[in-house]
Amino acid sequence: MYLTFDDGPIPEVTPKVLDILAKYDVKATFFMVGENIDKHPEVYEQVRKAEHSIGNHTYNHLKGWRVSFAEYMANVDKFPKRTNLFRPPYGKATLRQRKALIDKGYKIIYWDILTRDYEATRTPEQMLQQIQRNTTPGSIINFHDSLKSNERMLAVLPKVIEWLQSQGYKIDKL
Repeated sequence: MYLTFDDGPIPEVTPKVLDILAKYDVKATFFMVGENIDKHPEVYEQVRKAEHSIGNHTYNHLKGWRVSFAEYMANVDKFPKRTNLFRPPYGKATLRQRKALIDKGYKIIYWDILTRDYEATRTPEQMLQQIQRNTTPGSIINFHDSLKSNERMLAVLPKVIEWLQSQGYKIDKL
């Protein structure tokens, strides 16, 4: 099982996620926005020192289908840290973009369970039920390390980890 977090690092959220993961001795993967790394390098360092995986989520969280190929690839290249993991924002990239990313040595990571924790009407209980219904061995669960999802994600994360562990799943980073 893999827990992933998109859009950070965010000082108001990321350290709380790290505390929860540490409490359960769980490693995860953070797909970070390069601009947020530049704004909050100390939070990036907290994630790195805790030995979680870090992936590129573009520099500005670009919608790849709305910009030119050159602009998208330049934005990917602007990401300030080395990583071989990439997740396209919104889970969308053109075929040409995906091919270029693979040619650059990236492993493109999507998800099979999108918690939609960014939706204000979505409750932690709904997210937990969705995860319980749809989890299979090897599932990649997508959370958001952002102010938009903060309270809902932080409320459900311990429950998700406890449920996964009670079902015998090993949770690891990508």
